[in-house]
Amino acid sequence: MSLSLALLFVSFILLCATTLASDPDPVQDYCLPNLKSGTIRTPYHTILPCRNSSKAITDDFVFSGMKAPGNFTNMGLTAISVNPTIFPGINTLGMSFVRADLKVGGINPPHFHPRATEIAYIVKGSVYSGFVDSTNRVFARVIEQGEVMVFPRGLVHFQMNVGKKQATVFGSFNSQNPGMQKIPAAIFGSGINDKLLEKAFGLSPKQIAMMRRRFDK
Repeated sequence: MSLSLALLFVSFILLCATTLASDPDPVQDYCLPNLKSGTIRTPYHTILPCRNSSKAITDDFVFSGMKAPGNFTNMGLTAISVNPTIFPGINTLGMSFVRADLKVGGINPPHFHPRATEIAYIVKGSVYSGFVDSTNRVFARVIEQGEVMVFPRGLVHFQMNVGKKQATVFGSFNSQNPGMQKIPAAIFGSGINDKLLEKAFGLSPKQIAMMRRRFDK
């Protein structure tokens, strides 16, 4: 195989992989999900069948469930995630969003979204925000009301309210199913072998047990 043909083949494979990993393009104006019909699973996507578009109403495209914050966790965080299951109008549009509120000193612990880039808009407050790239370089600063920060897809990011009042953040994703994995819970709240964790983090069995009790939920 010639070098040029090999490069073309590799480029094609990468393009296919990128395409398959993204949300599928819509083939109609909108697709209001028919939740009674269940879901259709493919190797790369979970599809919600559409209901009859002639029965669509304006309220299908309006969501009012983000007017007030939800219940706060012990980390001082509350988040209302919005996806097609609770907001039918965004189904197949390749997007979802979240409202997050942080008490003073509250944190959104390090986490990442495997299937989406996030845009975080500070509705009110002052929030220390940042992400870590694949070279372990940190990009972080305090983001004020009216400012926006982007968290690239698949990279670990975090937030902390450093202001004197409660903060509100609106996050938007370029996938209707971005996924989320919190680093502390993934490490200590899963079934990873204790010995491995002891060696990886230099922690004692007692410390590992303490961390498991905190995150094994």
